[in-house]
Amino acid sequence: MLDYGCGSGILAIGAALLGARHVDAVDIDPAAVTSSNANAQANGVALHVGLPDLANGEYPVVLANILAAPLKVLAPLLCGHVAPGGALVLAGLLERQIDELCVAYAPWITLSVGDREDGWAMLHGRKAVA
Repeated sequence: MLDYGCGSGILAIGAALLGARHVDAVDIDPAAVTSSNANAQANGVALHVGLPDLANGEYPVVLANILAAPLKVLAPLLCGHVAPGGALVLAGLLERQIDELCVAYAPWITLSVGDREDGWAMLHGRKAVA
């Protein structure tokens, strides 16, 4: 799986603890890369952590928990990393941002609301199998 915009690495670490065999975690901030590596070690999991160029190829699962504006810009890139039949999960979004993100991702993946809580939302979708 790929955690794009990993920050502290919490999603990547959680995925590894839940059984993901290969986890790539990337961020544009070198401090986040350092933090994710330290947190992975502290939690006893192996992650491949680095800057965005570490993300290579397609993944069965791509997660991103970053702001809506960068998510819109990153739509083609993130969808390009999702393998056919794979899942994309976008988290940490305000409910009012749902429609604009669904429109931004529509050329590649149809997103739907997976969860809502206290004004926040999580979107998910599957890439079509060619």
